[in-house]
Amino acid sequence: MSPNITVSWALALAPEIALMVLLLLVLVYEKLFKPSDPRQVGVFTAWGALAVLVLTAALYWIFRQPDPFWSMDESVFWGGMIRNDLVTFVFRLMFLAALVLTSLLSLDVPRLQKLEYYALLITATIGFSLMAASTDLIMIYVALETASISSYLLAGFYSGETRSSEAGMKYFVYGAFTTAVMLYGMSLIYGVTGQTNLYVLGNMFSSEQMAGVAPLLLLASVLIVVGFAFKTSIVPYHFWAPDVYEGAPTPFTGFVSTASKAAGFAVFLRVFLAGVLGPVSANAEWWAMLVGMCVITMILGNFVAIYQTNVKRLLAYSSIAQAGYALIGLITLTQDGSGATMFYLLMYVFTNIAAFGVIILVSNATGSDELQDLSGLNRRSPFLALVMLFAVLSLGGIPPTAGFFGKFFIFKAAIDAGLWWLALVGILMAFVGLYYYLSIIKYMYLYRSEQDDVAIPVSRGARIGLVIAVAFIIYLGVSANSAFELTRQAAAAFFPG
Repeated sequence: MSPNITVSWALALAPEIALMVLLLLVLVYEKLFKPSDPRQVGVFTAWGALAVLVLTAALYWIFRQPDPFWSMDESVFWGGMIRNDLVTFVFRLMFLAALVLTSLLSLDVPRLQKLEYYALLITATIGFSLMAASTDLIMIYVALETASISSYLLAGFYSGETRSSEAGMKYFVYGAFTTAVMLYGMSLIYGVTGQTNLYVLGNMFSSEQMAGVAPLLLLASVLIVVGFAFKTSIVPYHFWAPDVYEGAPTPFTGFVSTASKAAGFAVFLRVFLAGVLGPVSANAEWWAMLVGMCVITMILGNFVAIYQTNVKRLLAYSSIAQAGYALIGLITLTQDGSGATMFYLLMYVFTNIAAFGVIILVSNATGSDELQDLSGLNRRSPFLALVMLFAVLSLGGIPPTAGFFGKFFIFKAAIDAGLWWLALVGILMAFVGLYYYLSIIKYMYLYRSEQDDVAIPVSRGARIGLVIAVAFIIYLGVSANSAFELTRQAAAAFFPG
């Protein structure tokens, strides 16, 4: 746990260091070479992010960094503030995959071909990655703010557009408020214990000497949940999502709906399972609160989505419902449940970005984001219609897509934990979700448009990004066991017993 810089320290933070180097290279590339085609900055970012993704995977599969058999002391770095374990590795893969796909799909939006946009995307990814690795309340806060400030700017990136400016302002105001509430909850914990390290706190709260501060701990847990629930758009802290999703640039909407949600669940898992509240899970007050939020999130997200006519708002409420499904895994307080949550978030990255990628290209051709703009899409672009078909089927949990096994693992973990009634609610809400998911397919394949003969152009970068997304949707649906075993093995970090 020494803060001294060593080879192991450098390898543990290699992905974040590589992202910092990429950020510097992007700045230098644009300023020195001044490419004639502004899209080259996005291409450079996508290639660079892919290189970091390959580096991250190579460190694990070739050099065993992180080693799944490391002890606690061997996997903790930077004075105990960072833990380089399989949980960190799995979430790094999610964030880097989201960065690669978002950079490729952003190439088709002329207003986003600016250095600042890609620099902010990389900065947000660094923040997300550090959130997943953090094992200290201070580090969690610093990483969260690094990601959040970049996200606020990206949401309002269309400076001359009212909806985008409104989205950025709402995201900032709501985010600042919920972060302040979360920080107050963290300060209560520090005030009682004088500690900020999650695992030190976990050991302290597992002892009987902390029984006298149980009410204060419960209050702190409620306040901390506010910040995490906001990042993951869980009811009642979901209110920002529809307006921000609709007003923000569509590529960023896909990015924030996946990477930001995954980062929120990463710290959710760290704090509530491995750290502060894991040892007191027998005191069911905070657990009952999460169960109530989970059920309401699934119900509200699915039923309100039915009435949406704007496809971005529809996917916003869909994203809220998906957060409810993912929360089931955390609520089970089991290794299988936590592994299922991580698998669910992994498949969701590719699924939702694929859906928003199609919306980007359709919006470029139609000038709006209404559901009716998808009418006749199979005639205008069979490729885009097929991509959207796989994305929608995956979101709905239809085999053989990744979404089917995502929901299967979640519901199975709930049943194995004795929460069959919670799994039943989730299954019923999944059937409700099929109503509006299938309506998207109905518009694409059954309805006609006056522009049926006008093809929708798809650039090479966007085509590559969408093909990659669909390939993983199919792969995680056909060969789900290998990915689930990885996430389940990672979840062992939360249940060392």
